[in-house]
Order: sequence, then structure tokens, then C-alpha cells
Amino acid sequence: MRYMATYDFMETVRNTNQWLGATARTMASYPGLALIPHPGIRWMEAWGTVTERTFERMVAKPDWGIDSFTCEDGKDHIVTPKTVVSKPFGDLIHFEVAGRKTQPRRILLVAPMSGHYATLLRSTVKSLITNCEVYVTDWHNARDIPVSAGKFDVEDYTLYLVEFMRELGPDTHVIAVCQPAPLTLAATAYLAAEDPDAQPRTLTLIGGPIDPEAAPTEVTDFGARVTMGQLEESMCQRVGFRYAGVGRRVYPGLLQLSSFIAMNSDTHARAFRDQIMRVARGEASERDKHNKFYDEYLAVMDMPAEFYLSTVDRIFKRCEIANNAFTVAGKHVDIGKITNVAVKTVEGTNDDISAPGQCVAALDLLTGLPDSMKASHLEPGAGHYGIFAGRSWRNNIRPLVLNFIDSNSGARQTASAKAAAKSAAKAAPKDTAAA
Repeated sequence: MRYMATYDFMETVRNTNQWLGATARTMASYPGLALIPHPGIRWMEAWGTVTERTFERMVAKPDWGIDSFTCEDGKDHIVTPKTVVSKPFGDLIHFEVAGRKTQPRRILLVAPMSGHYATLLRSTVKSLITNCEVYVTDWHNARDIPVSAGKFDVEDYTLYLVEFMRELGPDTHVIAVCQPAPLTLAATAYLAAEDPDAQPRTLTLIGGPIDPEAAPTEVTDFGARVTMGQLEESMCQRVGFRYAGVGRRVYPGLLQLSSFIAMNSDTHARAFRDQIMRVARGEASERDKHNKFYDEYLAVMDMPAEFYLSTVDRIFKRCEIANNAFTVAGKHVDIGKITNVAVKTVEGTNDDISAPGQCVAALDLLTGLPDSMKASHLEPGAGHYGIFAGRSWRNNIRPLVLNFIDSNSGARQTASAKAAAKSAAKAAPKDTAAA
């Protein structure tokens, strides 16, 4: 119960700050106070406006905000996210474009489950939807999932990806962004052994920790330094009574957010101070640069505790993917089994989350894949966010990824077809001899 009480205490603090902001804004905007020409009143209203919005966003799931876009025919087409597969911990959604013919490229964008919603990839989706059929893994906030839904760890995550890939079929091109890269690679290897015909056509891994020890960062150092007992004791709590997931063990979003902000506290403090002054001067707007960034950055979700703990233990501490020792339901997932899925890695030289070297390590694990089906790209000057959503993505990386997809979209003989051809080849000489 003490962990549940701690969860409720954090929510109480958040709610109180939101209320204080709303109160300050309402009091300072009282018409009668306009008679007092004191800048402190305008400042209090600005502080209240920024504070209320800041703490309100922490428990709100952002909208995708992709309503329509103009196609090549010069007409605006409505975009609607439709659920293709619904699961307790996450859905597979498709961005349907009304009135547009089906695009030849079918892309599965695997979003991270690392504290933020899949909407963090909004700009990535926008850049791909223009000429691709885009599907996204939309992970759910663990606080809203009843305990009766069971656990969710790295193996469950991998099996979710396997199911999504099977649903979309072998002509799919998978792009995994950051945290899911190792597990997406494992899911592809799982299919290579269990259901070869369901493997995707290509796999692009962007800034993921395939081998965390290849290039240590502050994140990997923390994972190596802390013990699993310390993590479970200090980071995991039980969802409070307000939400449907009451009693579920989670790594709370609010706790994650405090860690995110602490990493660059001076930068964030300056950003909010400047925004308050802009609001006070009447220079801010609803969707200005500050609000667009922080509306997404502050919207955090709870992560299942078993997923968080197993990620740290198996991906970062024991490096099971890097050592090709990952197992799912007791079965060894051999990455060397991947033989006909083209794989590309993308890294940024200034990535301080998943440093250069961590992701490209995947190519050495693909012992069964010809070198002609392997590719890598290191983007100069790009940070972690830039390699999938920033200027570097739009101008350089996206064209390279689409070219890679197109160059590996030719006809591919499935495993069953290969087996049939092999059987026919064996039978042919006998038939000739008999004749």
C-alpha cells in the first residue's frame, strides 16, 4: 500500500500545481484588477496560464493531430487513424487516407514504449503518409490497464510485434525507432524460425540499443551501475485508486518525467521562464514553438514494471540481444536465422541516448544475411530526436530509408515456395529416368 500511496501522492502534487496555476490565472484575469496598472498582476496571470497548462498536459494523451493533407491530385484528403489489431497493452493502427488509392509501400512504424506516447512520432508519420500506407504500434498507458490483463515484459512485447507483422504480411517494411529496435530485430528472427513466410521485406533500425556496451552513454552507465533490487524498490510503484489499473505495478510516467527534466534542468527552467515572459507581453500563442514541444514532452505514460525491469536486466545488463542469447517462452531466438530480410541501421553522431555503434552492431549479428542486404548510415550532426523526426530525418534520412525500401521491394521467393521448388527439383531426375 505504501507504493500505492506514493503514486497517489505524486498525482496529488501534480493536481495541486495545476489548481494553483488555474487559480492564479483566474484571479489575475478578474476584470476589476485591470484598474490597477501593476505589472505583477499581468505576470501572475502569465505564470498561472503556463503552470496550469504544464501540469494538465502530464496526464493527457496527445491527439495525433493529422486531420488531412493534400495529395498529388491537388485535393485535401481526410486522414483517420483506424485500429487494425486491438490488444490490452497496445493496438496496431492504420492511418487511412480517404479517397486515395492504396500506396505500394506498406510501413510498420514501431514506436517506443519508453515513457511517451506513440504520438511522439507524429512528424515521422506525417512525412511518410504522403506516399506510404503507414501503420503504427500505439502502446497503452499501463495505469489504464486492469490487473486482470496480466503481465507485460520484453517477451510479451516481442510477441505483440510478431502478431502485428503476421497481420500485415510479408510485403511490409518495418521501421523501429530507438527503444524497440532490439526487440523488433528479435521478433523478425522469431518469425524467421517459426513462420518464415510472415517475415517483413525490410527492417530499418533507427538509434536503438542493440549492443549498449558498444558505445557507453549516461543511460548505459546508469543501467550498469544500479542493481535490479534498487530499481524495483526506488522506481516501481502501484497505480492508485483513480485509474482502471489500480494495483498494477508500474514505472510511473511522472517519475520518468522528473528524470527527463533533471538531465537538462537548466534548459527547461530557462524555457519556462522565457515562456512566462512571452505570455505576459502577449507574444505567446496556443500552438507556438514552446507549447508544441512541451505539450508532447510533458505527456507521459506509465510503463509496466515488468517491462521496464526486464528491459534493463536483459537488454542493458545481460545484453541478451547483443550476445544472441535472447529467448521467448523458453525458445532461443537466433538472429542468424534471418536470411532474406534486408536490414539497415541509422545513427546520429550527436546521439547521447543511443550513441553511434550501439545500433550498427545489429549487422554483425546477422550472420545468415548476405552483405548485399545490409546497410548502415551515420548522420553527421544529428542528435537522438533528429534522426527520426527532425530536419536530418526530413532532408537526409527519410529519402535514404525510402530508397532502401524501394531497392529491396522486388519479388521475394517465400520459404514455402523455395521448399516446393526444391522438392520438384529432386523429383525431376527420377521422372526423366522412369520415362
